[in-house]
Amino acid sequence: MERSYLDFEKPIEEINNQIAQTIEIGDKGQVDINATLKELEIKLSITTKKIFEDLNPWQKVQLSRHPDRPYTLDYINSITNGNFLELHGDRNVKDDKAMVGGFGEIDGKTYMIIGQQKGRNTKQRKYRNFGMANPEGYRKALRLMKLAEKFNKPVVTLIDTPGAYPGLEAEERGQGEAIARNLYEMMLLKVPVICIIIGEGASGGALGIGVGDKVIMLENTWYSVISPESCSSILWRSWDYKENAASALKLTGKDMLKNKLIDGIIKEPEGGAHAEPEKMFKKLKTEIKKNIENLEKLTPEQRIELRTEKFSNMGN
Repeated sequence: MERSYLDFEKPIEEINNQIAQTIEIGDKGQVDINATLKELEIKLSITTKKIFEDLNPWQKVQLSRHPDRPYTLDYINSITNGNFLELHGDRNVKDDKAMVGGFGEIDGKTYMIIGQQKGRNTKQRKYRNFGMANPEGYRKALRLMKLAEKFNKPVVTLIDTPGAYPGLEAEERGQGEAIARNLYEMMLLKVPVICIIIGEGASGGALGIGVGDKVIMLENTWYSVISPESCSSILWRSWDYKENAASALKLTGKDMLKNKLIDGIIKEPEGGAHAEPEKMFKKLKTEIKKNIENLEKLTPEQRIELRTEKFSNMGN
């Protein structure tokens, strides 16, 4: 699959094109290209490191939406080696395709894994509603969490949404109530809960599956009450100030950790999660196993008390 590049990734694209051309010349002309190739690979590594070590908040927002970035099902299928049983429906309205979840096995241990799923192309995006869940999506997520609690299985949520669906029908079916119910119920779950922002973490749509013992962000993701574009349109009546809004919102992992709103950041491979997805999958798997192992040393009562205390202290 051909890789996509963001504006600030253009120098990386140019070097990758040079590498591809060099390999092609070597194949066609049977020329020794090893020295040139090594030189270009060093140049690529230096350029990538330089670009990614100094990203501004807006660039991180762009990276979180990168078209090649792994989505929820990519992570699930990789970390469970395909041992994932997806469960459907909220037992009330319908099965929300923007919210996926089910039992998955990671190295012999069963977890309940839930997350928002986006689409790769127009057809998939429409099918998944761009990762924006309706009330039935949040009610499905809660049903699955309660099922995990019943069978004493830890819960892992993967957050990647531009927000809960804002349509009229969603409001009619109780979007606000569904999210509020999840916040209340997740706070009291007796099993360990880890929430990981793998892409966009926007508004109540993200928070609806975002209450856990540990809330962790991937390095190039964002988490905020509103998207930079929406913030810009409210404050300046235009999307032109989205970069200013991104900086003002303090939505990056570093800002969130500094303000004690999350518990940790998972470093992404050089060039972002989309550049080396397999490395990213391994890092996420390690982080999940490590955190669950630590949380299982506590009693359910201790976890609930610490979870409640953590969220109650936010903003003080």
